[in-house]
Amino acid sequence: MKLFVFPRWANKTRQLAGIALGVTPLYLIGLIWYGASPKTTDVGYMPKQPVPYSHALHAGQLGIDCRYCHNTVEKAAVAAIPPTATCMNCHSKVHTKSELLTPVRDSYATGKPVEWVKVHDLPDYAYFNHSAHVVRGVGCVTCHGRVDQMEEVHQFAPLSMSWCLDCHRNPDLNLRPPEEVTNMTWTPPGDPAEYGKSLREKNHIAPPTDCSTCHR
Repeated sequence: MKLFVFPRWANKTRQLAGIALGVTPLYLIGLIWYGASPKTTDVGYMPKQPVPYSHALHAGQLGIDCRYCHNTVEKAAVAAIPPTATCMNCHSKVHTKSELLTPVRDSYATGKPVEWVKVHDLPDYAYFNHSAHVVRGVGCVTCHGRVDQMEEVHQFAPLSMSWCLDCHRNPDLNLRPPEEVTNMTWTPPGDPAEYGKSLREKNHIAPPTDCSTCHR
């Protein structure tokens, strides 16, 4: 007489364990790969700002050029956050009693800057030069999206190393005449790839892909 200590289905546990041991590492790798991707963790990042500044109103409806506020993008690595005086050029006469603009008026009166929260915050080990891109015809919309339609600015692109390298290896689709870099609605005449190629060749654009370009 045979005595069964375990039920018959227990004979399958070895097979199930083998499947689990084979699938689990792949699942964990995929989870980490996707879960830690900038597309998951960074795209859409929209911190609360001390003043509800609407780019849709200022850059969109009013048509204020990006360079009016971010006036260093053509000559410096950093796109400067505008000083309060820039805001007050208009708001000393427009919406002078608005409660929403109290932090701006207080900043102007005290000299203490408004504590804006950085949206596009690259890691310290990555070097990026705004002027190098802007003067060669990479439009603001390429990296920042349609900010002229954003009530609150959010991160549009992952800004990951692979995302940057994709553009450096094939920049044609992201090139435009330098005078159109802040034009959010600009479209290339004819085929975008061919037009971008002509600009690249005409302006001798050859984006480097070696490590020292961004990691200095």
